[in-house]
Amino acid sequence: MKKLFLVIGAPGSGKTTDAEIISKNNSESIVHYSTGELLRAEVASGSELGKLIESYTSKGNLVPLEIVVKTIVDAIANAVKDIVLIDGYPRSVEQMLELDKILKDKKDIELVSVIEVEVSRETACDRVLGRARGADDNVEVFNNRMEVYQTPLKEIQDFYSKKAVLKKISGERTIEEITSEMEAFIKSKI
Repeated sequence: MKKLFLVIGAPGSGKTTDAEIISKNNSESIVHYSTGELLRAEVASGSELGKLIESYTSKGNLVPLEIVVKTIVDAIANAVKDIVLIDGYPRSVEQMLELDKILKDKKDIELVSVIEVEVSRETACDRVLGRARGADDNVEVFNNRMEVYQTPLKEIQDFYSKKAVLKKISGERTIEEITSEMEAFIKSKI
């Protein structure tokens, strides 16, 4: 049985870094996938699918549902470890509902928790513009990405709260403090 933990948070919340550190600390049992990395790898491959994905991501827009869900489910199914952390998913109500529908039919995958790393808009902006790693990191694109993240957030929070799987963690601390709390929480659930 695969145990799935989804890690969500605003752009710049540190969710990818947090999940990477936890999976490295527990490499014998935990594997981590970043939705963004899975999609960026496809773009880097130069495939037709990659070009399609880039046409959305370069503007800060969401990649279509069926492409993202297939990418996520394939990653979980092919995971070499039983504990899977996926960050950056879901990013829309549609993605959330589609994953929920797919997981209902998958008896070998259990969604254990959705961990939300909470940060202020100011902190997120400072971090994103401070790291500026590519064409998708500027104020206009950040504002669009933040809007894309925040628009469905309340509905996503409500959905996972009703399922009693939402855990909020403050991302306004050091990486060590955040990952320590997140790792302890994950271990308490497995």
